Amino acid sequence: MSLAKFLIKRLLQGVFVIWGVITVTFGLRAVAPGDPIDLIVDPSTSPEVREQIRQEMGLNEPLYVQYVDYVQGIFVGDLGYSYQSRRDVTVMVLERVPATLELAIAATIVAIMIAIPLGVISATRRHEPADYGATLFSLVGISTPNFWLGIMLILLLPVQLGVFPVSQRPVGFGPAVYSLVTTGYFNDLIAWFRHITLPAITLGTYFTALITRLTRSGMIDELGKPYVTATEAKGLPGVLIRFKHVLRNTMIPIITVLGLQLGTLIGGAVITESVFDWPGLGRRLIDALYAGDWPVIQGVLIFIGVGFVVINVVVDALYATLNPRVTDE
Repeated sequence: MSLAKFLIKRLLQGVFVIWGVITVTFGLRAVAPGDPIDLIVDPSTSPEVREQIRQEMGLNEPLYVQYVDYVQGIFVGDLGYSYQSRRDVTVMVLERVPATLELAIAATIVAIMIAIPLGVISATRRHEPADYGATLFSLVGISTPNFWLGIMLILLLPVQLGVFPVSQRPVGFGPAVYSLVTTGYFNDLIAWFRHITLPAITLGTYFTALITRLTRSGMIDELGKPYVTATEAKGLPGVLIRFKHVLRNTMIPIITVLGLQLGTLIGGAVITESVFDWPGLGRRLIDALYAGDWPVIQGVLIFIGVGFVVINVVVDALYATLNPRVTDE
């Protein structure tokens, strides 16, 4: 199978997944209890006014008509309006995307900085205390719920030691960098860094444990191959062999998992954002769930689904470029 056909196949699969997300979220809204009109007008509003609003919003139409109208709106970027605030849902979703991307990327960086060195040490010192320590760390990291870890970090560092802030971040990464460029002061960037540190550690812990184990197993597999023995026979330093040759060959599956997990982090940031009051998509989703604001709920879930599919397709394309054999599977 050629690369083009492989990518077309992945794109078609992605379109089907997105259609599934749209359909499921619409179906959940249809079966959810409660009347959306109650969120829009006062309960004491006359039945005539309520019925007029229902007709204006198309809520009196059959479900299949509402579904077709909703899908048509999505194709032109219209996700509807919030029941509570009457704001454009597309705007409400997009304004929260930067914060979620900042958190997901920061968590990925934390995971890479910790996991790859740990995996290398664990693989090169098998059955030694360093290996057992890295394995134990991986097991604890995978087993620890994010919400529990976040609460413990808040109780220990900000509350007990006063090291990090717990209030909502005062500035985003983009404005902080702009402030640095225009004023030359690091105040905003430092404030952003202090606010994102704990959420990034919390969200990245599971990811760190996963990459550590993947790096360790990949390194052990590569260290047993003949080319390693050949390079050692040539007298190359062990550090050069491990990092230039062995680790480089191990990075292909790791890069794939990094890309796939970035999509997972975006979707999995819901709990972490709630714990740390981080103003991202997850926090917006939780607020909408509490209020029963279904247009916002649908908008956030659809955006997360689309983001996950796009990231998967990009990762598949990169992996197919690095390893053309996957296009034959």
